[in-house]
Amino acid sequence: MPAIGYIQAKAFTSRAKLPLEDAAISVVDESGKLLGLRTTNSSGVTTPIRITVPDRSESQSPGAVKPYVTVNLYARAEDYEQVLVRGVQVFADTVTLQELQFIPLSELPGSRRRVEIFDIPPQNL
Repeated sequence: MPAIGYIQAKAFTSRAKLPLEDAAISVVDESGKLLGLRTTNSSGVTTPIRITVPDRSESQSPGAVKPYVTVNLYARAEDYEQVLVRGVQVFADTVTLQELQFIPLSELPGSRRRVEIFDIPPQNL
């Protein structure tokens, strides 16, 4: 029986982690199906997106189902480089917090269409 996990994003700019308001966040599954859209608040945080994941009990023996679902997170904010995080792992009964550091386009001359891509490797569980 499936369980529920959550993913939440926290957007910021600079190494000081200054919150970034109004960043658009979309979460899609491995097949490209949209699972949720959110916009960051004044603290740079989204409300959690509910994700259907495997129940913990299905992953307790060797060779069993992996105990998480992987999703991809796309993030955009005006005047900032786009961000793509692939392979974000969402577990049952847990809120996965994905931090997103945005780089101002003013620091990247000629890079308006550039996307910063981060790949999260699978866990060896």
